[in-house]
Amino acid sequence: MSNLKKAFIVVSISFALSNSNGQDGKQFLGMFGQPLKPVDTTKLSEVEKNRVELGRVLYFEKRLSRDNSISCNSCHDTKKFGVDGKDFSVGFEDHLTGRNSPTSFNAFMHVSQFWDGRAADVEEQAKGPILAAGEMAMPSGDEVVKKLSAIDGYPALFRKAFPEDGNPLNYDNVGKAIGAYERLFVTPSRFDKALAGDHDALTEKEYRGLTKFVTNGCVACHNGNLLGGTMFQKVGTVKPWPNQKDQGRYDLTKNEADKMMFKVPSLRNIAKTAPYFHDASAKTLEEAVRMMGRHQFGKEISDEDIADIVAFLKSLTGELPDGVGDAPESFPGLSSAE
Repeated sequence: MSNLKKAFIVVSISFALSNSNGQDGKQFLGMFGQPLKPVDTTKLSEVEKNRVELGRVLYFEKRLSRDNSISCNSCHDTKKFGVDGKDFSVGFEDHLTGRNSPTSFNAFMHVSQFWDGRAADVEEQAKGPILAAGEMAMPSGDEVVKKLSAIDGYPALFRKAFPEDGNPLNYDNVGKAIGAYERLFVTPSRFDKALAGDHDALTEKEYRGLTKFVTNGCVACHNGNLLGGTMFQKVGTVKPWPNQKDQGRYDLTKNEADKMMFKVPSLRNIAKTAPYFHDASAKTLEEAVRMMGRHQFGKEISDEDIADIVAFLKSLTGELPDGVGDAPESFPGLSSAE
């Protein structure tokens, strides 16, 4: 463990204990910042609402793929907490993607996108899989535009969503619209009620798990109100990670310091997004916690502590606001949402 990480843990725990007021577990709530809140869509302008609705249609649009069989929602299912539950998602011609698909929920608040951080935001990220040969496999952004332009209804939707743009139906705007929709993917949970001051929102066991989450060092990387998504970290800090084939950010940067560095995932809805890690190497949450203890801290976390930590992590399960994750009733050029 780096000296910086040790210092962070010590300072964080010391801060929490100094503000404990004798309340076991509750003293750590202040470490996580402000509670998550749903986006108030009533404050969106008419153009912003049009952009969101275009993004919704595009998120569920299978015709954005080469063979008209795959949409964003295929791998980031809004009814499955933004994932597909598979080790590796199935792309064009049954190709398996190289990394486990991370959740799209709350992702717009992350420091960057993808496991290796190669996209700055969700708008940029949305454009990647569409053109990836082993995913949606469209040959180019120009071909995407050509395909959408030929579908009756899409040109008008783009004009409504981007009225100031002289050429609204372009590939950058595909990403912008999908990103606008994904920025509604905020999932508050009981944990946020606790952050807001309702200390009865969590059970005694969940608070005990929160205490062990902090004192075991998990908060060093899984910090902020998303409990992750804020930084990159080497997986296998103390004990080498079993799978060394995927070198993380190193494959992108070729910088030796980036070997085995991955974006720290948010733990929001983590109980619903198995399997875990970039390589899907843990199938259960208990196994994931145990692996983190071994590989990041070089210690065996007891079964009792794991059970308490998992209980706390389950309090992070939230939900999208009503209607946000619903597919559109119909698609341009089609008689129904088939």
